Amino acid sequence: MPFTPPDFLKPLLAKPVAIFGGGLSGEGVRMLLAALGVEGAIYDAKGTEFTALAARNHGLVVFSPGFVPEHSWLGRARAAGLECLAELDFAALFWRGSVVAVTGTNGKTTLTEFLTHALRTVGREAHATGNIGHPFSRFVAEKRGGARDLLAICEVSSFQAEALRHFHAAATLWTNFAEDHLERHPGLEAYFSAKWNLVARTEPGGFLAGSSVQRFAQKFDRPLAPAACVATEGQPADPRLARTVFAEYPQRENFLLAAAWWRAAGLDAAALAAAARTFRLGRHRLARVIEHDGVVYWNDSKATNFHAVEAALAGFTAPVVLIAGGKPKGGDLAGFVHRIAPRVKHAVLIGETSPELAFHCSTFRVAHTTCGTLDEAVRRAAELAVPGDHILLSPGFASFDQFRNYEDRGEQFEKLARDTGAAASLR
Repeated sequence: MPFTPPDFLKPLLAKPVAIFGGGLSGEGVRMLLAALGVEGAIYDAKGTEFTALAARNHGLVVFSPGFVPEHSWLGRARAAGLECLAELDFAALFWRGSVVAVTGTNGKTTLTEFLTHALRTVGREAHATGNIGHPFSRFVAEKRGGARDLLAICEVSSFQAEALRHFHAAATLWTNFAEDHLERHPGLEAYFSAKWNLVARTEPGGFLAGSSVQRFAQKFDRPLAPAACVATEGQPADPRLARTVFAEYPQRENFLLAAAWWRAAGLDAAALAAAARTFRLGRHRLARVIEHDGVVYWNDSKATNFHAVEAALAGFTAPVVLIAGGKPKGGDLAGFVHRIAPRVKHAVLIGETSPELAFHCSTFRVAHTTCGTLDEAVRRAAELAVPGDHILLSPGFASFDQFRNYEDRGEQFEKLARDTGAAASLR
């Protein structure tokens, strides 16, 4: 029977469930509750506040990843004796299929999408869910709890992983680890530990870690079994991957993790290589937009951390005109600018981080210009570029200071790039 709650949850569902967060995750929880025949009440910073009086109406809170563990509302709920579950945890209590979890500082969305694509090409019913933009709670509601042969490829962020208590994965693939989200986690080890919480909820023998994860696991005294270690960096070219998105780094890393899991699952290696040839990257991932007068524009708006920007820059043979900046996420900005300096011809800076980036650019002698808007930045980049140059939007920071999300930022950039080219052709 679908949607049979565990015994500890049954009395808590007798009252309306408090849902913290009105975004995608909150809506997913609301859908799952509706399928259970349970009432849900959404509390959100932009709407209804969760008060001590409101707490009396509930027995259970399900919270979105945006709520830090120390959030005052969660403290208020626990003080009132309420059970508090993360959205991913709550959904997992009703899922009967298998889960392959995917995490990492970068690459996790692409790996999630590729594994789903590859499994479907060999006739397996697999679906991408989780942090990819399709919350697990919504997916569980849509699939009525799922069947035992149904496979959820679930992208899991550190924000989701740190609060897990009930979620269980048959396998976890951890692509890489680098500095990110230090506005939320108080240091690299705390960020690593948040993701490690997912590893602790993975079946024995089901964990696979990329090269950089192995280095940090050793640094933070988290021993890995030899079978968990996948060499994902500095590997030789694979002729089977020629003319696929995985032919070069950083995407090669994703294929190597997928191949390791694929082998462990007993699937045909030739089928995975064939799937690679038909796989296409999602938008805003180092995508060529347009070339005008010998200048090529690239949209890498999904690059929201230092590691992603550095990986993008490594793919160019000459310094580029880089558009960077956005909402800060913590981290060593000086170290970041120092590392990218040799690969940047001119940095065009936007967003909340632009003053600090400009300071470090001056320190490391990186030519730079600060612009108030993306429109101004694209026009300035076009003025600076000469035939043979590349203009790269690879921000390195979150988008929420000036845009709805990274997709909005990337779409605006693509329109501005095309409009700039069209305007130039009329002059």
